[in-house]
Amino acid sequence: MNEPLFGIPNADVPFVMGILIFFLLIEIFSGYLHRTKRKFGDWIQELGGFLVLSLGTKAIIVSTVFFIGLNFFPQYQYALAEMNFALGLVLYLLIDDCLQYWYHRSAHEYEFLWKLHRAHHQAEEMGFFVSYRNAWFYYVIMPNLWWVGTVVFLGGVKAVALGLILKQLIVISAHSTIPYDKFLYQFKFLNPIISIWERIFITPAFHYAHHGKTKRDGISDPNGNFGNMFSIWDQLFGTATFNRQFPTELGLENDPKEHWTASYFYPFITAKDKNNEMSRGYVKEDTITLEPATIQLEKGEKYLWCRCGKSKNQPFCDSSHHGTKMTPLLFEAKRTGNVRLCNCKATKAGPFCDDSHIEMKKDQ
Repeated sequence: MNEPLFGIPNADVPFVMGILIFFLLIEIFSGYLHRTKRKFGDWIQELGGFLVLSLGTKAIIVSTVFFIGLNFFPQYQYALAEMNFALGLVLYLLIDDCLQYWYHRSAHEYEFLWKLHRAHHQAEEMGFFVSYRNAWFYYVIMPNLWWVGTVVFLGGVKAVALGLILKQLIVISAHSTIPYDKFLYQFKFLNPIISIWERIFITPAFHYAHHGKTKRDGISDPNGNFGNMFSIWDQLFGTATFNRQFPTELGLENDPKEHWTASYFYPFITAKDKNNEMSRGYVKEDTITLEPATIQLEKGEKYLWCRCGKSKNQPFCDSSHHGTKMTPLLFEAKRTGNVRLCNCKATKAGPFCDDSHIEMKKDQ
């Protein structure tokens, strides 16, 4: 009833380690360690984060679920043990990935969660260990890790074991410095297959776009492509961008690069610099004004207009919107010359001023 997967106890552990070693060897032989500009703090957050998550956090969460289950819901232990394995696997993966989609998306839309997830986007290089680069507390409250413990308690240990293996293959390959899909895009006869694949699963190109620094490059979308294993959630909820290209700049705009301890141990340790959003008590100030900005634009150039009202580079975006539900507006100048760009953020013709600030002045 609860036989281990492939006859191997805790089968997910050796298989996931095997996946990691496989990608590690590929990246080493491709010159990754020679090219990398990672510093000590980067390695601590990525490699250290993986070890803490794998050897500590997951075990504590699963143990906690079992403690609660055995003491309060003992009648439900092994409730799913007789379920068809294939059905159990599909249900486990779909619920797991949907939970992670919404958690990941929320980590970009709510300030506290953003600060726990922000370290993931500070990485200026990809690499499979970037998958584990988040604040420690980010994983403690991650809903799908608690879902893992719940399914194991209910008797779905085999579904969880295989599900973790399959998911890690997708997640780690999406962060690898050797994106497999870049090679496949060169062959036109593969396009129909790749089109189906990327509409179901996360590809490196899809996820690299999420790590791009800014939408100005026409490739990146740091506020989209939130999926982890399946791209279906992004398509379903309107956050998907497919372009099969790879951004040249990764990381955060205007990143103050606080000490790694503040990134990893937030909110228990915070940045010392009071101007850093990871410092205690930091508040993003409104920077809107009731007068439009007259700006000279260049035909064909792409610009990001701030909609959150927090940018220190008004009327343009400086990525201060991270941690809010607001996103900047990307637009391309149709001609060269001066235009009035809205600074009050009330325009209905964004990014251009429609004199909404006049009514706002009357209301003051």
